[in-house]
Amino acid sequence: MVVPRPSFNGGIIRRVRTLVTIGSAKLLATRRPATIEKILRRVAVRCRPATAESSLSLRRDVEALSVTCAGEGCLPRSIAICLLSAQAGLRWPTWKTGVTLEPFRAHAWVECGDKPIGEPKDFRAGDYLVTIEIGAGRDW
Repeated sequence: MVVPRPSFNGGIIRRVRTLVTIGSAKLLATRRPATIEKILRRVAVRCRPATAESSLSLRRDVEALSVTCAGEGCLPRSIAICLLSAQAGLRWPTWKTGVTLEPFRAHAWVECGDKPIGEPKDFRAGDYLVTIEIGAGRDW
């Protein structure tokens, strides 16, 4: 299967920051769900809600620099988007994980204003039982 990847248009500092964050997200994605949730909540509590435009731009950066995140790596991709958003300006999209039972699937994604960011057109968040949801820290 060929996965189309967007091109990366940032400078060297942005590229390095994105690559380091992707590496951190991949490492964090190997941890227990409770550990992932604890760490992400600690970061999110300091942040304001992110915009859909900035979150989509960060998603494209992550997908351009990581084959895993451009393909089936929804967990490291969504973690990387959130961490990059927090680094870029103390902003945070809503991070969600969920499952469906018939057929069984698990997925992680980010939303802004209850709208999934960068997901395929046929993605319906309502099909998933949300197991973890982490929004921006305070009611700004």
